[in-house]
Amino acid sequence: MASQKKISPKLKLNLDETHWPGKNKMPDDLSEPILSDNAREILIKRYLIKDDDGNPLESPKELFWRVAYYIAAADLKYNKKTDHLKLAREYYQLISTTDFLPNSPTLRGAGREIHQLSACFVLPIEDTMDGIFTTLHDMALIHKGGGGTGFSFGKLRPEGDIVGVTGGIAGGPISFMRIFDSVAQEVMQGGVRVGANMGILPITHPDIQKFINCKKDGASFRNFNLSVAVTDDFMERVEKGENYDLINPRTNEKMDRLNAKEIFNEIIENAWTNGDPGIIFIDSMNRDNPTPALGKIESTNPCGEQPLLPYESCNLGSINLSRLVTLDKINWDKLKNIVHLAVRFLDNVIDVNKYAVREVEKITKANRKIGLGVMGFADMLAQLEIPYASEKAVVLAQKVMGFIQRESQNASHQLAKKRGPFPNFKNSIYAKKEPIRNATITTIAPTGTLSLIGGCSGGIEPFFALAYKKKSLFNKDGSASLEQIYVNQTFENIAKKIGFYSRDLLEKVIDTGSVADLKEVSKKYKDIFATAGEIDPEWHIKMQAAFQTHVDNAVSKTINFANKATIEDVKNVYLTAYKTKCKGITIYRDGSRDVQVLTKGKHDNQIIKTTPDNDLILDTSITHQKLAPRERPDKIAGMTYKVITGYGNMYVTINEDEFGDPFEIFTHIGKSGGFFAAKAEAISRLISLALRSGIDAHEIVDQLKGIRGPNPAWGEKGMVLSMPDAIGQILDLHIKKNQEQLSLDNYQKQINPENLENPNQENLISAGSNNDAPDNHQSAEKLKTLADLGDAPACPECHEVLELGEGCLKCHFCGYSKCA
Repeated sequence: MASQKKISPKLKLNLDETHWPGKNKMPDDLSEPILSDNAREILIKRYLIKDDDGNPLESPKELFWRVAYYIAAADLKYNKKTDHLKLAREYYQLISTTDFLPNSPTLRGAGREIHQLSACFVLPIEDTMDGIFTTLHDMALIHKGGGGTGFSFGKLRPEGDIVGVTGGIAGGPISFMRIFDSVAQEVMQGGVRVGANMGILPITHPDIQKFINCKKDGASFRNFNLSVAVTDDFMERVEKGENYDLINPRTNEKMDRLNAKEIFNEIIENAWTNGDPGIIFIDSMNRDNPTPALGKIESTNPCGEQPLLPYESCNLGSINLSRLVTLDKINWDKLKNIVHLAVRFLDNVIDVNKYAVREVEKITKANRKIGLGVMGFADMLAQLEIPYASEKAVVLAQKVMGFIQRESQNASHQLAKKRGPFPNFKNSIYAKKEPIRNATITTIAPTGTLSLIGGCSGGIEPFFALAYKKKSLFNKDGSASLEQIYVNQTFENIAKKIGFYSRDLLEKVIDTGSVADLKEVSKKYKDIFATAGEIDPEWHIKMQAAFQTHVDNAVSKTINFANKATIEDVKNVYLTAYKTKCKGITIYRDGSRDVQVLTKGKHDNQIIKTTPDNDLILDTSITHQKLAPRERPDKIAGMTYKVITGYGNMYVTINEDEFGDPFEIFTHIGKSGGFFAAKAEAISRLISLALRSGIDAHEIVDQLKGIRGPNPAWGEKGMVLSMPDAIGQILDLHIKKNQEQLSLDNYQKQINPENLENPNQENLISAGSNNDAPDNHQSAEKLKTLADLGDAPACPECHEVLELGEGCLKCHFCGYSKCA
């Protein structure tokens, strides 16, 4: 345990005489948490309280006790004689064994002063400036506390509609979505992740086609998942090929008619191209709305599993199914005990939670929705030797979730007897039934980081990879000190038990993450350990539907497709999702988000230009003349600059020709072979080719400066908008330095305000004739805001490959999750 360190005000807890309440009362005989080395690293990096220097002020054991003690304290509100320490012990046992884990905001923030403990929020967007910007303000507060937000933009008048007060023209939902997206980009969620949002538009909105296509460029709305809210009527018209009405939400009048099948096909084509938009079946969600008298469900949280009323929030938690198989059988008694404790735990969270928005606190406490779900389902299947892609697995899914649903309802009924039903009970669908404590109880949510802590597969997804290498990121300079091999524990245990485990086999599995092509593994175990991309989409959707049957809210799951899947394949799965009564669907076709849409380029001997509206045209008046680059001399001199970007420190070397003009550029960022390093290298090579071919450096600056990326970095006098913008700024500085006598120190102050706090920090890498800038893996703390969270395949923190699963981007190497 680290010695006592200084704590900045933003990290203060609900202090008594120690760092947090209950620490002195932690029993000496508590067992050590059951955690892998990987899980401990994640807890240290993401969850433990640290001092201003980044040193942990608690151990994983103390973290779990802090959470258990703080959540158990809620019982005292209902019974002053409650044995608080006894209950805290039970909660400690529950979470320290990872039998159950609450959502990350609770695990990270319970017992601390500023943290909200809920993960899921929906905020209203009214068709007024006051309403829109009030919601924008509330979103920023919620993101700052670590939550994700969902919105329906359906009440906003369409683009081109009149603005009554001013007589102006409305920009429409898409224009306001851009504002929300930009604000979300700038607000760090609890210092851990950038804003996650769900944007929803009803299928009847006049701007629906603009919405369907607004992420088609692969670059817009990086902080939004998008879903179209479709009705039963629309789906019936799709089947019949009929038209349907577009309704102006301001006047409630019909504006136009579109063909339902054509619009549905447009949704499918975009989903096939890059995964967006998804679909939510809004009528299905409202059929299960427990409080219809209070209003309709219009939106969900960012991953789609939690339908909520405007201003409503929900806290989530997941049972680790991988820990419930003993002697090849499910321990149903243990599962029952976990369910009852978990329901009580989640209900307590509502009372000790800290709410950033008063309206959220009011409706959350009035409905008391919780979301109990599962993780490790793929492990459970493997332990029972059941292939994921089988009817036997589907039947087990219904049996397990049906049991959890029944017992969670029993637990909520028991709580209602002691604490009373949720305040809106009389205005709910339960009014004439037995009192129940929580308006909704079960949800299947993403468990990206939690499943890594629990040492299990995520949610109800198949295995992602059976083995892989990961790097530790805990040196002070952020570099990796150790390369570790991660092996799925269930796979390792069974492989050793059956006898096909070996070091040679493990190396082969690490290469692909799979056993599909290994002759050492029998077909039986290839089927049992099939990974997500090897399983037919039909089984993915069957599994989602099986769990949905016994879930109050909805299921967050990604339906995986091979890259070769057709648009028709995607369409069939969307239709199946509707017919099997899923409440929404998200798909991902392997590799689809790595493909960039061509916007500019050469076509034969003609130049492709763009109009002001970005339409492509061929300029036939220009005759293309090929240019040849000058040869590079043996020796060349230049200067290396350092600049802060939204992706980490970038080192830009500009070498000059004999006339003192820029001749070539080298750029270094991130680790060699990483996504961002490759992107920077590609930009630099093209710039160098242009410079050596005689293109004026000023023209290159004009093309680069102002390009906006998903992660701008603020400077004292402006922003570095992207990697191209950073290179453009450096090149601009370099070619002006003789004219303006702009010192490098002054430039560094302009572009890197961090150096103002440390005047002794070296502002530049020494000038030289090569681009051998030092390896610059930033520390985990500095990398928190980095990365292209929409389409980039690289993790913003460890630069390994991100997986899209459970409706969320997550990293299986370091524990990063966009939707933790």
